[in-house]
Amino acid sequence: MGNYSYEVENLNLWYGDNQALFEVSMKIPYREVTAIIGPSGCGKSTFLKMLNRMVEMIPKVRVSGTIKYNGNNILENYRAEELRTNVGMVFQHPNPFPKSIYENVIYGVRIQGIRNKKKLDEIVEKSLKQAAIWDEVKDRLHTSATGLSGGQQQRICIARALAVEPDVILMDEPTSALDPISTLKVEELIHDLKDKYTIVVVTHNMQQASRISDQTAFFLNGDLVEFDKTDKIFSNPMDKRTEDYISGKFG
Repeated sequence: MGNYSYEVENLNLWYGDNQALFEVSMKIPYREVTAIIGPSGCGKSTFLKMLNRMVEMIPKVRVSGTIKYNGNNILENYRAEELRTNVGMVFQHPNPFPKSIYENVIYGVRIQGIRNKKKLDEIVEKSLKQAAIWDEVKDRLHTSATGLSGGQQQRICIARALAVEPDVILMDEPTSALDPISTLKVEELIHDLKDKYTIVVVTHNMQQASRISDQTAFFLNGDLVEFDKTDKIFSNPMDKRTEDYISGKFG
C-alpha cells in the first residue's frame, strides 16, 4: 500500500461536453490532512467527490484515468457502497437526519447490519467522543439532532461518518456555514483525528488550509497547478499562479 491512501493518475472528468478535470495526478498521503484550495468552480469539490465516487450520481458524467485507493483502482474493481464504508463524507452544510442524535450516529452502522443494543451504545459513545461532542449531548441522545446549533450538527455529522470506522474522511468546506467558535472546534477536531484517519478537506479559506493541513493542492480551472507540503505552498510556491492566488490577486 505504501504511505498513500490514494494514488490518482491522469484523471479527466466531463459533465456532458464540459471537461471539469484535466489530467489530475497526485498521491494523497496516509494519515495526513490534505487541503484542496482554489477559486469557486475550479474542480475542488468534483475531485473530492471522485474519491468516493459520489460524482457518479450526477447524470452524463464521464471519467478517464485511474484512482487507486489502497492499491486498487476504484473506477474498476470496487463496489461504490463498499468504498463509501471506508471513505466517509462530511458536507458543507450540516445535514443531520430528522431523527434523534443516537439514530443519526448509528445510521450507517445499522445499514451494515449491527443490531446489538450494547454494541450500538458503545459505537455512539465512542463516535461522539471522537467528534468532541459527547459531553454536550450525552444527556439528550434521544432528542432530535436538528435542534442542535449548526456547529454541533456538523460534529454530529462527523460522528456519523466516524461510526462506520472508515479510514478516510472527505470534508467539503466543512466549516463554511459555521460561526468562528464552531469553526475552531472543527479545526481542532481535524487535527486530533489525523492520527487515525486520512483526511481530505476542500476549503475556500486559505488561512484554514494553512492551519490544519500537512499538504495543500491548488486547483485552477480543473487543473492541479501545484501540490506540496503546506508550508512550502504558502511560503515558497513554485508556480506564479499559486502565488497570485495565495496573495489575493484573484479568486
